[in-house]
Amino acid sequence: MRCAVGCGHVQQAPERGYGLETVRGDAAHPVNQGLACQRGVSETADPGGEWLTRPLERKDGELVPTTWESALQRAAGGLGSALESGGDSVAVLGSGQQTNEAAYALGKLARGGFGTRYYDANTTLCMASAVTAYYDAFGSDAPPPTYDDIPEAESHVVWGANPAAAHPVMFRWIRQSADEDDSELIVVDPVHSETAEVADHHVPLEPGGDLALARAVLARVVETDRVDEAFVAEATVGFEELRAELPDAAEAAEMAGVSMDDVDRLADALEDRTLCYWGMGINQSVNGTAAAGALIDLCLATGNLRPGSGPFSLTGQANSMGTRVCSSKGSWPGHRPFTDPDHRREVAETWDVPVSRFPDDPGPGPVGIVDAIGDDVDAVYAVATNPVAGMPDATRVREKLEDSFLVVQDAFRSETVEYADVVLPAATWGESEGTTTNMERTISRVRAATDTPGGVRTDLTLIGQLADRLVPDLFDDRPEPESVFDEFAALTAGTPADCSGISYDRLEAERAVRWPAPEPDVSAGYRYYESDESDAADDSWSFPTQSGRARFSTGEARPLPEPTDESYPFTLTTARRPDAYNTGVRTREDEPPTARVSPATAAAFAEELEAPADDLEDGDDEQFARVVSRRASVTVSVETDEAIPDGVVWLPIHHPDVNDLTLPDVDPRSNEPNFKQCAVRLESLRERDVRSVAEASA
Repeated sequence: MRCAVGCGHVQQAPERGYGLETVRGDAAHPVNQGLACQRGVSETADPGGEWLTRPLERKDGELVPTTWESALQRAAGGLGSALESGGDSVAVLGSGQQTNEAAYALGKLARGGFGTRYYDANTTLCMASAVTAYYDAFGSDAPPPTYDDIPEAESHVVWGANPAAAHPVMFRWIRQSADEDDSELIVVDPVHSETAEVADHHVPLEPGGDLALARAVLARVVETDRVDEAFVAEATVGFEELRAELPDAAEAAEMAGVSMDDVDRLADALEDRTLCYWGMGINQSVNGTAAAGALIDLCLATGNLRPGSGPFSLTGQANSMGTRVCSSKGSWPGHRPFTDPDHRREVAETWDVPVSRFPDDPGPGPVGIVDAIGDDVDAVYAVATNPVAGMPDATRVREKLEDSFLVVQDAFRSETVEYADVVLPAATWGESEGTTTNMERTISRVRAATDTPGGVRTDLTLIGQLADRLVPDLFDDRPEPESVFDEFAALTAGTPADCSGISYDRLEAERAVRWPAPEPDVSAGYRYYESDESDAADDSWSFPTQSGRARFSTGEARPLPEPTDESYPFTLTTARRPDAYNTGVRTREDEPPTARVSPATAAAFAEELEAPADDLEDGDDEQFARVVSRRASVTVSVETDEAIPDGVVWLPIHHPDVNDLTLPDVDPRSNEPNFKQCAVRLESLRERDVRSVAEASA
């Protein structure tokens, strides 16, 4: 499994030696039924990057090979020394790249062992706004629809996402459904993406205009009497308050930079069974929670909360959903509310730790954790994550980590490894046992297809070995995948994310099970909805909210944190490439990132682009420049692309230099950073050199 679609792969090791000889889609897996994307296959079978095969520790400023005993002793010594000042002195950064079992064990160590509030995972960088919006609307996390609903939908609205690049297998299902008679695909995105290229209609809104456009569409639905009044009255609360606050549709459309024809096209689509998908283009904003909530509002107002319809957030990392359910970062296992005293007591009893050790709140998010380094936080334990490349304002992240005691646990030599005091080489997919959870709530088994080298251990083993040194008896025995899963599953009994009916034996027999699964013979489908099959009109809904009804949102737009001006006239946005993976450690080519700009933007900058850098190997037509923000400047290769709107600079998320440019402002509700918009300018390399000399001599 390489992304959150959750495709099952068949992996076979060679007869001799280490590694994988064959990787293909698993025809027997119920999620993908044999389909697989080329990125997932090639990155699994032949990943790039430098594998970590021996423990490392820093001596005289250099990372040098060491023994396991020395590395673990040094790691435990540094973390333990910080813990003497209190649990909050250690920060823990987890990942959507771990198995459910490793994520659960890491959360148990961070919350129940250390007692730190400074614990989070890189999933907050991409999904926290969607999570918060789901809780606001439904009282529970995760999308109501499943993949089974895709063929039943008549309208597919993809908003701020590019599944053709990020989720190719899932996009195949979307496109097949949209190609049916009387079905359509509409894409809402500033960029004419790969998904927009094959859509029936593309709505090119202004960057950051998502909330305004969603409100314009809802206002138009209201104006034209297309609200599902029966559903709203029966199953929701808060609509009249929202109706009273809706803007004029035309004025909101103008704010979003779209025509009323586009607004009407979206309003028309919502009259049919509509799946509304969204991704990082919505979430990664200071208005992420409000915008995600506004998309859910569109579904609620039009009654699109039945099978074949509904709000469907698209998750990126392979086990982002599992991290949300298992890891105790924003809620306790099973989505137990973090501050609820009864739930806290039950978790503490299961873990056999004092409830007083738990922090009072789930913490400030990854950006807030970085802020705390050097003040509250003295040591950092980073597992399967690369904050030096993946966090916003990355220069500041490097400076902060350089001043802390840093333990990095990873499979590959990432940018973050270079700042570590101790490096613990960990196994990756295909080398580990456990489970993972995809974006539609389906849990699958992960099995080791090959042995690990002698210098590599699994995440779960390493978490247990550090726990033995730092918090003896936190784990009764050496943690093993099946026993850890059983403990996690039992702890979710009776919760909205009940996995207590799932076991390794069941997964062996069925291959995949969707939660909630409170019994051994239950695998859930569409959430919150029940229907009497004998009476098609007998629909009913139940939500884990105080009223038992879904809630409309009231979020208002915050000003964009960094509007363009004369000094920084362009808007930077970031997105995925079809052939690249996360921060690019395993798929990145060693070259400057490629900045895509419109022909008009390139023409306005043509004079500077005529001079490629002398110290870079340029192709026949390749041109270079610098993208400059208020935080940093980055050398880029410039590519002209009509898919990019005028005034926008597009850069891939996968290059370690890109987040030097981005700003650390976050959504106030979700703590998710505003990756998708900051102000930049383009400079020639010569101009930058002259400017640097002038500044140095001033």
